[in-house]
Amino acid sequence: MTATYSVLHSIVPPIARTVWRPTVRGLENVPTTGGVILASNHLSFVDSVVIPCVVPRKVVFLAKSDYFTGTGLKGLASRLWFEGIGMLPVDRDDSKAALASLDTALGVLGRGEAFGIYPEGTRSRDGRLYRGRTGVAHLALTAGVPVVPVGLTGTEKVQPVGSNVPRIVPITVEFGAPIHVAGRFDGVPQGRARREVTDEIMTAIQALSGQEEAGIYNARPEE
Repeated sequence: MTATYSVLHSIVPPIARTVWRPTVRGLENVPTTGGVILASNHLSFVDSVVIPCVVPRKVVFLAKSDYFTGTGLKGLASRLWFEGIGMLPVDRDDSKAALASLDTALGVLGRGEAFGIYPEGTRSRDGRLYRGRTGVAHLALTAGVPVVPVGLTGTEKVQPVGSNVPRIVPITVEFGAPIHVAGRFDGVPQGRARREVTDEIMTAIQALSGQEEAGIYNARPEE
């Protein structure tokens, strides 16, 4: 845990909770120690700030490397901010980025930390819940850690596209019962196991978020 993280985490979450007063349910479902995956729906870029602000332990998310490589005072401020809230850089334009990000996540889980992930791959731009990609299941099955499903509502209204000022709107963060996969899929082909685990996680997320299911994979928006 870096000094920057310790300082920012002692300041940002209390302020954010005071201003936005999010409704938080099921926090007791998040283990206080040990490796755990927090698998959430994804509605806004602020999701990666909201979740760490309401969870009392450090939650690591991945963020695109551009946020960490800027120059000048703005670049320094960006790097300190993202490092301070527990994010790690990943190069999304690298053809090997997906594998590298999985290795990074396994390292986080191997240290007994909490790792946040969006199985949809990218944020939903129409509010629907898209089909989950199996990376989350790979992590859970490989690391043997539980998955806590997370349902977010309202975060897409905090700072809509085109708005420069965050809005104070109702936000709800709900944590579901942990999904334990260790030992459940012994002898099951890897591809089938990953698909079944992923679908189970997405079903749990949908029950928490109440979103309409898109039934298809989401695609990254063009930059």
